[in-house]
Amino acid sequence: MIQWCRYVVLALAMIVSVISCGSPSSSKVAAAKSDGMAKITFVELGSVTCIPCKKMQPVMKSIENRYAGQVKVIFHDVLKDRAPAQQFGIKLIPTQVFLDSSGKELMRHEGFLAEEEIDKFLKAQGLAPSS
Repeated sequence: MIQWCRYVVLALAMIVSVISCGSPSSSKVAAAKSDGMAKITFVELGSVTCIPCKKMQPVMKSIENRYAGQVKVIFHDVLKDRAPAQQFGIKLIPTQVFLDSSGKELMRHEGFLAEEEIDKFLKAQGLAPSS
């Protein structure tokens, strides 16, 4: 009977752990909040060794340059540091998360995201490329 109870307690602890990692809490998102100038924070969760993630690198650089001062780009290599993956509750890489200036999640995408699609999203948020 005692052995069975241990399994139940362990299973409940695992469920609570998974549920608490499912979405970022306000304190976890606070670390990714905009620096006050940027209107949108573009968080890329990936790895430098993943092929679709590598394809996102020039896209991120272009968005950062074209929307300078409006979009802050943050890259997390989740194979080197798993904490951001847990904080944002990602399931696969790459994952892009877009936050407003207060840290509220506006959009999330899994997999490669074309620059044109990011442009559409940013323009819908009232941003315009500077170049």
